[in-house]
Amino acid sequence: MLDYETKAQAVVTTADPDADVTQAERNLDIETMRASLDELKSEVSQLARRLVQRTRPPVAGEGEGTPGRSLFADRYLRKGLETGFETKRFSISTGAEGGLAVPLEIDSAIEQQLRSLSPIRQIANVVKVGTSNYRKLVAVGGFASGWVSDVAPRPETATPTFVEVAPPFGELYANPAATQAMLDDAMFDVEAWLAREVAAEFARAEGIAFVSGTGTNQPKGFLTYPTSTAGDATRPWGTVQHVPSGAAGAFPASNPADRLIDLVHALRTPYRQGASWVMNSNTLSVIRKFKDSSGAFVWQPGLGEGQPATLLGYPVIEVDAMPDIGANALAIAFGHFSSAYVVAERGETSVLRDPFSNKPFVHFYATRRVGGALVNSEAIKFLRFATS
Repeated sequence: MLDYETKAQAVVTTADPDADVTQAERNLDIETMRASLDELKSEVSQLARRLVQRTRPPVAGEGEGTPGRSLFADRYLRKGLETGFETKRFSISTGAEGGLAVPLEIDSAIEQQLRSLSPIRQIANVVKVGTSNYRKLVAVGGFASGWVSDVAPRPETATPTFVEVAPPFGELYANPAATQAMLDDAMFDVEAWLAREVAAEFARAEGIAFVSGTGTNQPKGFLTYPTSTAGDATRPWGTVQHVPSGAAGAFPASNPADRLIDLVHALRTPYRQGASWVMNSNTLSVIRKFKDSSGAFVWQPGLGEGQPATLLGYPVIEVDAMPDIGANALAIAFGHFSSAYVVAERGETSVLRDPFSNKPFVHFYATRRVGGALVNSEAIKFLRFATS
């Protein structure tokens, strides 16, 4: 540590115009003063950096032997170095592939962008799990209840029937690529780039799986469950009610908006609080032209920036994976999706850096385990474009 008081005194003495010194000595003192000031600036900068490092909040997951956010980006993503921190390698099946579990800050950035890019995530029930063995018990028909007086005996209620729902899981992957020149550029934000590219690929694959996924090594989409025109009281659990449009592959020629009203009221009142429409852009373009008896459009734009448009007072969510209007197509869904559909995911994304497969590009193979299933077939309804 430099003696700041001594240096400061030297600066004062050198600057004293009454000092009996020659011009050469004075010039030498000025150069010495400048060098001392530069040295002081350097030490102050070092002290400031050390203070920030000591007082900043620790990154979640950062600690002894665990990669921090900047260490992960600078050493592994940019240079492929795995030394200096613990590598978490895992595989569901073979163990040949692996990867590093990304720091929680980058993982959170991926999740935030996933939510904005994946429409079903915005309305479904998303849960975090530690394994792929997530189970949910659903009471079919609810619990029996009754009324009695204060002193009357309480008769035994009927035993509810429970159904176990196990959302099928699959490994969701993305494989964005960057050049090594991009990674060597200090101004290139590799963390934001990785989160953005991975989230975009995840959202595209999720959007299809949550709607029409087969349930084999991927989530089971809500459109893949059996449907019936029967009401909730008589329809088997796991079968979704559909309302016919009244015309084969189209809306009826007269009063087409009435079918939308029928669909809304097919959903029981508790589920209509917080319900949403789900359809693709092509279907929405047809519905936006519908008018009521007074000539007003039944579709209304959002009242503010970021607010969804509404149809009959309920928000409209555009999902590209929904089918177009066609023969027997379930092109429109309406329901309380947070009650109807669950998205289960392991809260950890892993990244494997691959600079060899496609030179001169460096690929980042990102994976995450995601599952999904319908858990309440009463909380969602479909409009089927058919006569029955």
